[in-house]
Amino acid sequence: MAFVADAAKAIGRLVAFLIVSVLCGVLVAGLVLPAAAVTGGATLGSTQFFDSLPSDLSVTPPGQVTKVLAADGSEIATLFNENRTQIPLDQMSPNIRNAIVAIEDYRFYEHGGVDPTGIVRALVANFQGGRQGASTLTQQYVANVLKENAIASGADAQTYLNGDKSVGDKLREMKLSIALEKQYTKDQILQGYLNIVFFNTNAYGIEAASQYFFSVDAKDLTLPQAALLAGVVNGPSVYDPTTHPDNAIQRRNLVLDAMLEHGYINKQQHDEAVNTPIQLKLNPPKQGCAYASQAQYFCDYVLHQILNDPAYGATQDDRLQRVMQGGLTIKTTLDPRLQGPAQAQVDATAGANPDKWGTSLVTVQPGTGKILAMAQNTRMLPGQGKDFVTSYNFNVDKADANGNDLGGAGGMQPGSAMKPITLTAWLNEGKATNTVVDAARRVYPLNYPWKDSCGKVTGAYDDATVGLGTAPDLQNDEPGWYFPMSVREGSYQSSNTALFATAAGLNDFCDIQRAADSLGLHDGAGGGQKLDLSTLGNLLGGANVAPLSMADAYATFASNGTYCVPISITDVIDSQGKKIGGQAPTCQPNAIKPDVAKAVTNVLQDVLTKGSGYNIKDDAGHTIYLGVPDAAKTGTNQFNSETWLIGYTRGLSTASYFGEALGNPEDHLGRNVMVNGRFWPVIDGAYIAGPQWAFYMQKVLGLFDHGPFDGPPPALIGPPPPPTPK
Repeated sequence: MAFVADAAKAIGRLVAFLIVSVLCGVLVAGLVLPAAAVTGGATLGSTQFFDSLPSDLSVTPPGQVTKVLAADGSEIATLFNENRTQIPLDQMSPNIRNAIVAIEDYRFYEHGGVDPTGIVRALVANFQGGRQGASTLTQQYVANVLKENAIASGADAQTYLNGDKSVGDKLREMKLSIALEKQYTKDQILQGYLNIVFFNTNAYGIEAASQYFFSVDAKDLTLPQAALLAGVVNGPSVYDPTTHPDNAIQRRNLVLDAMLEHGYINKQQHDEAVNTPIQLKLNPPKQGCAYASQAQYFCDYVLHQILNDPAYGATQDDRLQRVMQGGLTIKTTLDPRLQGPAQAQVDATAGANPDKWGTSLVTVQPGTGKILAMAQNTRMLPGQGKDFVTSYNFNVDKADANGNDLGGAGGMQPGSAMKPITLTAWLNEGKATNTVVDAARRVYPLNYPWKDSCGKVTGAYDDATVGLGTAPDLQNDEPGWYFPMSVREGSYQSSNTALFATAAGLNDFCDIQRAADSLGLHDGAGGGQKLDLSTLGNLLGGANVAPLSMADAYATFASNGTYCVPISITDVIDSQGKKIGGQAPTCQPNAIKPDVAKAVTNVLQDVLTKGSGYNIKDDAGHTIYLGVPDAAKTGTNQFNSETWLIGYTRGLSTASYFGEALGNPEDHLGRNVMVNGRFWPVIDGAYIAGPQWAFYMQKVLGLFDHGPFDGPPPALIGPPPPPTPK
């Protein structure tokens, strides 16, 4: 019975051999003699089919790694679908070039893209019970190019890789290979192959594979390292040295045998390499902003700037694909000299944080709009060193980051930090800061005669009509502070009644809206919509504004009235080195009158010397001074759950925030709370956000202009007011 079985098996192999031989003849006839007059219907039909196949291959660059860089060129993050960095052939070690040719296609430099000798050899080997492929390196390159083209068109990589190829598919690859050999040199094809071939889910192309498995550049691969990688491409999962080291060694040694056989190495080199153990030094790539080496949330903001910009593609999916596969270099405005101290400071401010208070710093350069630093006290992923994990960016608009409807990545209530907007309107009408207003008045009823050319002012403060929807009488933070005072004093003491008296004294209430618009202030959750400052509560900072918007508005004061749109990207360079995008400074001189900006700054300097900012103290109770000309304003919402200090020098404008960044501010009161081991009866803008701003600015202010501010004209100051009762 055994004899019968063996005979049947032998006959089966012989029949298979004859069938495959006929097929081989068809292929060879179509490849070698496509124009010859051949006989036989099957052969003639195959030749006609072959002739009808396309011969043009679009060799587009395969997916590559996009790099996000800081202003000094240091890396922030990498973004990719396929971890690949293309390099020229002369930056690949001769060891890997020789190894891949020896094991995959030793006749590479002899054939014209398809190797009939190799096909016959493979058929014989397979007939004899072995397993040998017949695809040349050129054919393998073509197959990889077709795969990458399909993926670029939206096909799933795994589906494409796992698909079975028909005889027609193979014929197409063969014809394309022949055409490719006429278009490119052998070295160009080898370079393309080594840059495109799949080694591991973490490594596409030889440079990424070298870095992943050995933490070296491809040009520095040793002989045993190169032989191991050359062996992996035949079966990336089977010969993966991280999971199947024995298989990997056997395959590596087979590569070394081939290199010896074909004269690429001598016997001594072969034997030494065979006796070398696998010495992996894994360097897994970490892609995405969540794994950024610095400034996770700034990285995410930059990515959203591109995804929201039609200049980079017709749809957001197109833009994402361009980022994740295009091998772009995105150069940003981030200054690591500021980012490091900013991150250290926000982490120190909150410390151990069981109550999940959010804290952040964002710095804008006056006169350019460049975002120099953006930090917050959270991390994007668990295990990154903080107990507060969120993807929400505290510093920017909802449209510019992952956000929710409760304030995360959509702005927070700035409280009294909005008061300089009314001051700006006052000064823009030519009124002086020393003018005395009726800060004793607390009632602004429903029928109050506001002078407004834009429309109806909404809101009222009147204990007598609370049942009709009005708010109670205006309250100041300090009891007894209800008396006539100058607009200047009302501003630096952050008096609510003085603010409303200032607004009531305007020739046109609408000038407040115009001032806010000129400073670029907008709704942080509303897709860039204007703040509605016809609503009285918003004069007190009741609407959500992003810290970036606040820092940028105050930068307009620092630059004597020049408003600049915030920018984060200086250049976007494609994989060919061509500039395809970036954000040039977009500034509007005289967005507010220069003298008005100077006068606002003059008032806000008083905040830090005798006003609400005088309470910015260190743990020992000493007032913190920067020691250079500076100006600022504190802000606190009515629940003490959103607290701010926005301050600036001539060269830096920074918004500092501490509070409930994600939830409902009414549900997380800033009263009777422990923060970083200290008990606070109430939280105020000067208490936590203030020192955070001061400590940070002390470290970085010397890197930029910190000279004296320009003084305002005397007409906008006015004569000293009479003493006010205290």
